Amino acid sequence: MRVLNHHLLLLSLLILNSCASKEEVSLKNTYKDDFYIGAALSASQIEEKEAKTDSLITKEFNSITAENIMKSMYIHPSKDKYDFTLSDKFVAYGEKNKMFIHGHTLIWHSQLAPWMQQIKDSTEMKAFMKDHISTIVSKYKGRINSWDVVNEALNEDGTLRKSIFLDVLGENYLADAFKLAEKADPKVQLYYNDYNIEEPAKREGAITLIKKIKAAGAKVDGVGIQAHWKLDRPSLEVIEESILAYSALGLKVAFTELDITVLPNPWDLRGADVNQNFEGNAKMNPYAEKIPDSIQIKLADRYASIFKLFLKHKDKISRVTFWGVDDKQSWLNDWPIKGRTNYPLLFDAKMQPKKAYFSVVNLKQTKQ
Repeated sequence: MRVLNHHLLLLSLLILNSCASKEEVSLKNTYKDDFYIGAALSASQIEEKEAKTDSLITKEFNSITAENIMKSMYIHPSKDKYDFTLSDKFVAYGEKNKMFIHGHTLIWHSQLAPWMQQIKDSTEMKAFMKDHISTIVSKYKGRINSWDVVNEALNEDGTLRKSIFLDVLGENYLADAFKLAEKADPKVQLYYNDYNIEEPAKREGAITLIKKIKAAGAKVDGVGIQAHWKLDRPSLEVIEESILAYSALGLKVAFTELDITVLPNPWDLRGADVNQNFEGNAKMNPYAEKIPDSIQIKLADRYASIFKLFLKHKDKISRVTFWGVDDKQSWLNDWPIKGRTNYPLLFDAKMQPKKAYFSVVNLKQTKQ
């Protein structure tokens, strides 16, 4: 009897040791051999104000992007003043947790400080760009791993977006921005980032833009496809064509702001404008209290099919970042109509994993 009990004890210890040796199931552990898994962090998350949220971030993600705090209006509020308070905390957070740290963003037409919008002279604009990019990039030289150098410079048809930078400097501002970033930190990875650049017309515009920047002697390491997608669009074929097209240019491909809306878009309605009439419209906010199981399943299937495609091309993909940690944080609750409740991410408003989370994790677990 004692011999039997001894054998049972040994067997139990072996099982416990086996379980202990297995890595904790998480997004970052599941895809550790494929690409970084990231999240965009809010100011409160960067400041670690909620222990539960912080625990989830450090468990699931090995890459971080600042959701807002590194944008021009916050980091460079006046001509002679930079505010690095939160960006310092952001970088320190990534370093403490051994994460890949992505800087977002250096040159963007939106969320500019008011004083920047008043620049009309080309000499003054060049001086601003040099000071802004050089100061920020050199400050975090060797600490930030990659930057969105230019963000959203294209229209939907692939032409250059009208912006203060294009108006004052012409299209040379694009190459100049990349040159300044490279000079400030020659080893940092430099990205062009935009939404809908998986769609054919805008994709061709992005390819043309990047080719011109490179032809002007500037370095571009990768392209960031924002990936603000829907349950049925874009098609997997369009996404795959884009991965192949950008990779053929010698670029790393990152999916930088991934979320999937489950709500109707007013622009999909014929003859409809996005205006105040849609606020409070029940048809535009069909899941105000909770997401139905049928939609949960559709969302899970959509995420699984997308990540299956990502795995197919993992040699071309550097990073997949979700635009937020949980549904409560998502910007899609207020866009394009304020006051809606959306469910676009892998964790719900209470930070619990959804069916979509398990579809993404299990996709890889079953293959191992």
